[in-house]
Amino acid sequence: MAATFATVPNPAIAEGEVLLEVDNLRTYFDTVSGTVRSVDGVSYQVQAGRTLGVVGESGCGKSVTALSILRLVPTPPGRFAGGQIRYRGTDLLSLTEKQMRQIRGNRISMIFQEPMTSLNPVLTVGRQIAETVMVHQKLSRRDAYRRAEEMLRLVQIAEPERRVHEYPYQLSGGMRQRVMIALALACNPEVLIADEPTTALDVTIQAQIVDLLRNLQKTLGMGIVLITHDLGVVAECCDRVAVMYAGRKVEEAPVAELFDRPLHPYTRALMGSMPSMNTTSQRLAEIPGMVPAPSELGKGCSFAPRCSYATERCRVDAPELMAHGVDHVVACHEVARVAKEPGLLATAAATTAATAAPAPSADLTGVQA
Repeated sequence: MAATFATVPNPAIAEGEVLLEVDNLRTYFDTVSGTVRSVDGVSYQVQAGRTLGVVGESGCGKSVTALSILRLVPTPPGRFAGGQIRYRGTDLLSLTEKQMRQIRGNRISMIFQEPMTSLNPVLTVGRQIAETVMVHQKLSRRDAYRRAEEMLRLVQIAEPERRVHEYPYQLSGGMRQRVMIALALACNPEVLIADEPTTALDVTIQAQIVDLLRNLQKTLGMGIVLITHDLGVVAECCDRVAVMYAGRKVEEAPVAELFDRPLHPYTRALMGSMPSMNTTSQRLAEIPGMVPAPSELGKGCSFAPRCSYATERCRVDAPELMAHGVDHVVACHEVARVAKEPGLLATAAATTAATAAPAPSADLTGVQA
């Protein structure tokens, strides 16, 4: 009787269980220009069946944090200067490379950016998936290819029996992204890191990829770290959101709380620059300047040069993360001033109500027909 390889949730995982903990992680790069602090004291948790969104501009350290979790940062010039990365209580930074290979791609997997460059162009997509299964699950070549077909079917690629023998260049962008998801999920990981999985895809394909990830999470019960620039995707998919800027986490909260009451000026600026159908503004808000290079960070708040709330204290004293309300942390000296601003959801609702309200009737008293 032929073996089957149904993708089923891990019965040992309870929803909400903490699977991965990043604790005060510091990843630095030693260069001829000095030490670059790409990740500087970042902490967050990943829970089973939940999605953590990590947002921020390019250069904020989102991807380097993800690569650090899988220990894919090249050393040298990179090095782990402090902190821990705990998977089910085991510090991954203390494992040998041989032990790490049993975790990487097996228990913790990653969907990399740009599938066209992440997939090997000279190997069929089926072979790339099959090799992963053969290494981690010790299946025969025949069974590994059957597993590859099953994974392509799981991610809703039509005719998987044919596609498994095709090369990446023969597939569309959306199909290549589905292959990357199939590759990442081939070994039933407990934690999936999705690094901008919808980048460079059109809106329709983006929606399909987001729905696919959400449905697979329900089926498998895995925890997901979703790295993205798209706040719309975050609002739709995530349970919690961590906002990063210049290598540090500046705010974290449940998704509804963050969108309703963003307390860091950078978070408000990101949301203010997002198009909305609920506003009548002719011009989107913009954030002046650029993210500073990690090698050029000063002593104070790294966002201070671009912040409209900044004071002299902000320029000389870097703020620490502090709790503000239930399950909401923010690193800002001027959080009391920011908190007085109306919530973005309340503002949008008020704008919508004003737009939808009927125009007042004219007073025709004393007017003769």
